Amino acid sequence: QVRLVESGGGLVQAGGSLRLSCAVFGTIYSFDTMGWYRQATGHERELVATFISGSGTNYADSVKGRFTITRDDHKNRVFLQMNNLEPDDTAVYYCKATVRETAARGPDDYWGPGIQVTVSS
Repeated sequence: QVRLVESGGGLVQAGGSLRLSCAVFGTIYSFDTMGWYRQATGHERELVATFISGSGTNYADSVKGRFTITRDDHKNRVFLQMNNLEPDDTAVYYCKATVRETAARGPDDYWGPGIQVTVSS
């Protein structure tokens, strides 16, 4: 069973920085995508940044130039460096991975439980 665990959220003032981490546990044959989504109160969940196998990275327009997604394939981890944070970045951030657990199975989507990021003005 694949399991994702996020860490690194918290409260920060506008203009500050946070770094989110996501660890993927379980048997993984390959990743199709690995990245971050967020959901603010009263809004739908939206893409923040993601790696797409064979295509590179994709960022939401609202975070381009401020957020950077990186990964450590050896340790099955993905990170989100968030700089120059704004109050509108306040949300629950979710790690998502689309993986194949074997060559014959998947791809399947897995989500972490989410972690709160709050940016005060």
